Amino acid sequence: MSDTKDSFERDLEAKKELLQACQANKNVVTCSDCEKMFECDTRKSYVKAVYESMAKGQGGGFEF
Repeated sequence: MSDTKDSFERDLEAKKELLQACQANKNVVTCSDCEKMFECDTRKSYVKAVYESMAKGQGGGFEF
């Protein structure tokens, strides 16, 4: 078994780190505790990366 991550997984990890840094900066445990949850580009980018990681480039988008 290989530990090599594809570009989708690497992008997801990077977006997750940004999201967690944002949560720490705002002193919240989860995005639902943040007043800007629905307008947050960091969160939207993370959710998109999750779906792209699951689809592996095979289509199927997600509308916010």
